[in-house]
Amino acid sequence: MVRIACNVCGSTETEQVYHADHLGYERCVKCGLVYRNPQPRFNDVATIYSDNYFEYEISNHENFFGLMKKGLADIRFDEISRKFIRRRVLDIGCATGLLLNHLKEQGWDSYGVEICHASAQYAIDTFDLKVYESKLEDVRFPGGFFDVVHLSHLVEHVMHPKSLIDEIYHVLMPGGYMILTTPNIDGIAAKLYGDDWRCVMDQHLYLFSKRTMKRLVEDAGFKVVQQLSWGSLPIEKNPSPFLKKITDRLVKLLNLGDVMLFLCEK
Repeated sequence: MVRIACNVCGSTETEQVYHADHLGYERCVKCGLVYRNPQPRFNDVATIYSDNYFEYEISNHENFFGLMKKGLADIRFDEISRKFIRRRVLDIGCATGLLLNHLKEQGWDSYGVEICHASAQYAIDTFDLKVYESKLEDVRFPGGFFDVVHLSHLVEHVMHPKSLIDEIYHVLMPGGYMILTTPNIDGIAAKLYGDDWRCVMDQHLYLFSKRTMKRLVEDAGFKVVQQLSWGSLPIEKNPSPFLKKITDRLVKLLNLGDVMLFLCEK
């Protein structure tokens, strides 16, 4: 474990938040970013995404795929697609490749990166996709290579979010889009459940607010085109279907959902 400075603003002045088990989340006093501090080293993080992680991915991939499609529908991705002739897309943390294959079937030249070996191999073997078993920064795609870069529930897992967003900006063409989803620490669920919020977990090295994510992407050069959120009471808390339906609608309207999406243009 190693103590780090804030990945957004570089400050080392923090205050403790969340006291769940051994996780040690702190909030940057200067910019508000919440992150685990100290953090595990890369080799320790990488072991989380061993082949055992594939079992989690494969058992949930249909549900995750459905949620990602709903997010794309909310930003009218079909309309965005018409802007591009080349239609080349990258999915970072593409898991088993369901979304990439869906885009491939719609005519997109689809690429993925995934550090879980079994998940990457499944995507290659099952869908004949171009998937690199690597971090994005290590692939070294040419500048301006992609029209769209998508990453869903990925940025909170990486050790250096700023480097990742900078690299995404590099590999996107001018006028290209980044579509990013991540848990929302501003959401009703985070406020309601505190230490018991489902996103307070080992794998989440960072927890972003709308403000800290906006600063991160704008510092890289992106323009935020649209930001929205969804999700209220998690099903594992067993809310009544009626209550969940009402609260889901309300948090989406108020932009206080458990998950937030940023549509950003280079």
